[in-house]
Amino acid sequence: MTHVFVAPHPDDVALSCGGLIASLRELGQSVTILTVFSGAGSATDPGSSLTTYQREALGFGSKTHWPATEAFNRADIAADYPVETADDGNGNAAVPVWAAREDRLDATQEDADASAKRFWQRASWYRRASIRNKPLAGQLLVDDLSTQGAVYTDDVVEAAAAGEVMASRRVEDERYAYFAEASLVFLDLPDAVFRGYEGDDQLLGGPREDDLSAFEVLRREIVRLEPQSVYLPLGIGNHVDHVLCREAGMGLLQEGRRWVMPGPEWAGQVTFYEDFPYAWWKAFSRLDDLPRGALAGLPSDVLLSLRYADIADQV
Repeated sequence: MTHVFVAPHPDDVALSCGGLIASLRELGQSVTILTVFSGAGSATDPGSSLTTYQREALGFGSKTHWPATEAFNRADIAADYPVETADDGNGNAAVPVWAAREDRLDATQEDADASAKRFWQRASWYRRASIRNKPLAGQLLVDDLSTQGAVYTDDVVEAAAAGEVMASRRVEDERYAYFAEASLVFLDLPDAVFRGYEGDDQLLGGPREDDLSAFEVLRREIVRLEPQSVYLPLGIGNHVDHVLCREAGMGLLQEGRRWVMPGPEWAGQVTFYEDFPYAWWKAFSRLDDLPRGALAGLPSDVLLSLRYADIADQV
């Protein structure tokens, strides 16, 4: 199967759907990320001409500190096992009582290698399985492989190094896609901060009537990729760019089945995901928590049903 995830900005899909993408890739399914508003518009030098608010809205100011320290605060997460310690049996420093000893690790390593051989038995080669995260038999360790330079163009890397914020966001998006083994498409429409939206009231107040629509360009790219599932943001925080992407999803659902040169039946293929961190900030729990009129574009014969992605294994 092919899954297309629509990201209003670089980072939205990584933060909101990272676990789901990891689980899909474990199943060998294809994932493509469409990053929509990744452009700087007509700004000639966005690295130096941005206002303080624009930099914060793009993730390069003090607003970034609170989510990083609070939303991912490990101090609030209890340990899975007791942390009492005991001698490891060889006179070494105390270790947690639940930690594996070397003899058990060696046995586990043998079992892991045997399982790997069975998995790859029909291939002309097989991969070793290292439980200690160390290279075996001359094979590279994935953690030692560079996650830079594989897909970036020189001009983007140079712009990021020079402090251009949109280039920096794009590089981060590419690093995530490389890590997640997903393909990535930049549509490079200008971010809302480059389309005249100023202040939180405007940025989180919904699209202006004279603003651009992302529907046509998004529909063209989605149809080109021929996905079985499409994921778009729910627009929980009412950020204008997220709302435009949600409306594009509603536009797909409003298209009836095309019987001349049959096209996709979008109902059943379109999914709306909870945008993080907005869902966490607003304690979102049900569709009634969305801004008034958010689902006005939903066709009368289409119902939204809850789907839950269990990502416990990925976490």
